[in-house]
Amino acid sequence: MSGGKRPTAAKGKSNALKAGLVWAFVLGVAGLCVVGIVSGDSDDLTVPAPAADERADTVPILQAAFTSQGICYGWRLTDGYDVVNVGSNLGDGTAAAGAPGCPRWIELTANITYTAESSEANDSASIRVQGSDDLDVADLYAIENGLDRFGLDEDAFIDDPGWAATRAATTLPLLAAEAGLAAPAATPSAGPSAAASPLPDAGGDFWRDRWGWLLATVGFFLLAALLITVGVVQRRRQLRVRVPAQRAGAEAAGRTREAA
Repeated sequence: MSGGKRPTAAKGKSNALKAGLVWAFVLGVAGLCVVGIVSGDSDDLTVPAPAADERADTVPILQAAFTSQGICYGWRLTDGYDVVNVGSNLGDGTAAAGAPGCPRWIELTANITYTAESSEANDSASIRVQGSDDLDVADLYAIENGLDRFGLDEDAFIDDPGWAATRAATTLPLLAAEAGLAAPAATPSAGPSAAASPLPDAGGDFWRDRWGWLLATVGFFLLAALLITVGVVQRRRQLRVRVPAQRAGAEAAGRTREAA
């Protein structure tokens, strides 16, 4: 009689294992959903504006250049159609283009586009140098091309748009003098605080942007393992209690039949 009960114990163990696998599958799917949500939220596509000290240090340099050369200089940082920040020798927040008292002006325009990690498109930057109508287009183009000599290429604008925009604005007076648009002007130093800050480290973005979903995934797997372990332990305890009881019942039934 006891031999006939063994399939029941095996069946119970199989059911516990199946239940654990079902829980693991459900938690795994939930973990993948969380991964997708968190990884999507980790893509920060906001174009940062220049830091306050970068803007404050740039304006006096452009003011000195205007006083010396009679040309207004400025910068404009955009994110598509949205203006992130503008500034000029007239102050932070004031554009040089078309401003009163600026019949001659040169303005750097940088348009930055960030894309999500899941997108096949790359981040991009479009840098243009524009000026008042009395300035020759070829001269403005020469100034635009001269930015590369100062390390102000597209990569620099993508890595740190705010720093690159203000840094490029301070080079405009020098490049304008080289193009013959104005007499050379000595660009004053704004002091130690105006020292160019190093570009941020472009490496390590993969794990830095995904640490949230990585922790979530590990947590879900640990929880699944815990539930499976608890289920197996509980099932074994039930079997330990059930099997002796079944055997005792079988023996009692046998003795009853023999007595009869």
